[in-house]
Amino acid sequence: MTDVPVDPGVVHRTPVVEGLTEGEEEELRAELAKVEEEIVTLRQVLAAKERHCGELKRRLGLSTLGELKQNLSRSWHDVQVSTAYKKTQETLSQAGQKTSAALSTMGSAISRKLGDMSSYSIRHSISMPVMRNSATFKSFEDRVGTIKSKVVGGRENGSDNLPPSPGSGDQTLPDHAPF
Repeated sequence: MTDVPVDPGVVHRTPVVEGLTEGEEEELRAELAKVEEEIVTLRQVLAAKERHCGELKRRLGLSTLGELKQNLSRSWHDVQVSTAYKKTQETLSQAGQKTSAALSTMGSAISRKLGDMSSYSIRHSISMPVMRNSATFKSFEDRVGTIKSKVVGGRENGSDNLPPSPGSGDQTLPDHAPF
């Protein structure tokens, strides 16, 4: 291969587009250069305006974090007033009520059965306190209590008569879940 000198004007120029004269092409290139120069100027002006805006916010004590909090708060409010959120909240509320009713019915049935067992134990010389102190009964009682407290929140009829479940530590449900 041999080195061939290339004219710099030829490298950046493209052949004349069909239908354009050489004069029209030069006119379009001049306009393009002018628009590109305006773009650079506008970018510089925008950068200066952004710096000025930042300085004003700093002097007013406004921070990016404050703006973010305000935007999140506004967005959360918009979500809460949306139709979809309201429908979801209503559906979940109804599901919670139905689940609570089902657990209450199940609890009544279990109590009835345990009552039957108690009368059986009296007739057959088995004492109920012995059965209530058994590991199986305590485990069952704790699990039912845990499930009920998770579904109902331990606040059915305004009181919490449920024993804490073993191993649950201090984990409590929030008083006001978003859904």
